[in-house]
Amino acid sequence: MTSDVRKLPTGFGRLWTAQTVSSFGDGVSHAALPLLALTLTRDPMALAAVTAAGTLPWLLFGVLGGALVDRWDRRRTMWVADAARAVLLAIPAAAAALDVLSISLLAAVAFLLGLGGLFFDTAATAYLPDLLGRDPALLERANSRLRGAQTAMSGFAGPPAGSALLALGRTVPLLADAVSFLLSALLVRTLPALPRPVPEVRESLLRQARAGASYVFRDRVLLGLALRPAVGNVAFVAVETVLALFAQDRLGIDTYGFGLLLTAEATGGLLGAGIASYLGRRLGTGTALTCTAAVEGLAILGLAAAPNPYVAGLALAVCGAGMGATMVLAPSLRQAIVPAHLMGRVASTSRMLAMCAAPVGAFLGGWLATTYDIRTPLYAAAGLLLVMTAVTASMTSNRRVEAALRAAAPVGGPDHPASKDPAEESAPDLL
Repeated sequence: MTSDVRKLPTGFGRLWTAQTVSSFGDGVSHAALPLLALTLTRDPMALAAVTAAGTLPWLLFGVLGGALVDRWDRRRTMWVADAARAVLLAIPAAAAALDVLSISLLAAVAFLLGLGGLFFDTAATAYLPDLLGRDPALLERANSRLRGAQTAMSGFAGPPAGSALLALGRTVPLLADAVSFLLSALLVRTLPALPRPVPEVRESLLRQARAGASYVFRDRVLLGLALRPAVGNVAFVAVETVLALFAQDRLGIDTYGFGLLLTAEATGGLLGAGIASYLGRRLGTGTALTCTAAVEGLAILGLAAAPNPYVAGLALAVCGAGMGATMVLAPSLRQAIVPAHLMGRVASTSRMLAMCAAPVGAFLGGWLATTYDIRTPLYAAAGLLLVMTAVTASMTSNRRVEAALRAAAPVGGPDHPASKDPAEESAPDLL
């Protein structure tokens, strides 16, 4: 993916600031909501319900949400979603102040926050390539900055702030998150209005959702890009399920040390996001994606065999770097090759596949650890990642990637009326 050096437009700076502020709020709530739930109950199932509620929107409405985003104005969708989330957080804040907060209310709020996140994230993914003129190099630079800010805010700054704010009062972290959403909405509202994609023939929402899913499954590059996070989530969640126990029992790490272990992974993620564009230029995007996937698998293998916390921390940092680079290169490529009028559905389909894989990974990790040994889920995850790397290598090779980029820019642009979308012409019944 090569391009003339160009500056990112000023509108991107506002989008970056909005997502940075919002990511900080996400980090605050990510730490505060579970701790807040813990003040209400010690029941593990009730606590799990609050966590699970936030992921349900992607599982239930992922593809349909993408179809709606493709019908709506993307900028308006973003700021309305964040404004709605700001208002929504006032409800549990008021309930906490009145001492009527409950687990069921927290679960409902988590679900609606997740629904707002579905629409915001999908709309932002679809808006960015239009803002940057679908320039592959600009998309890599932009996603690198967005991913770096997201990791820094939601992984480093937000969680400690959420814990500290909760100590000041149960309403404080909720109100802080609400303010972050409100500021994000105001910033997004100032972004430039972009032309809408060429409208499709009016079809049912379900048929449009099927067309978006079909587009992913029928395109080998897009399918390869979707399989990586889907299979990767099975592996990574299997590791996360037993990581705390592995750290304590096999590495002798206490609670403070476990936090440092996670910080090592986040640090690697920042580094990976920062060097992603360089890797894409030096190796080609397809080869770079294959290499980063292989690095992730080998790093988890190193974690499983780690004899001490220092090797484990290094392995997690390397794994985080691979993940950080992948999460810049893959979305950038997807945004460059998918027609604008399908972007929301393709992005949400890929995200939904990844989200659906997470419960499988949690069950797999727990079962393997119970049946065999605490290291077994880590070895299994490494094997799964390396097999996935081998399977998808040819699907996202440099040759296929370059061909997809050329095909994405026909005369008149990807949404030119003369460009027909095979997924829209005859979409198989996938849903």
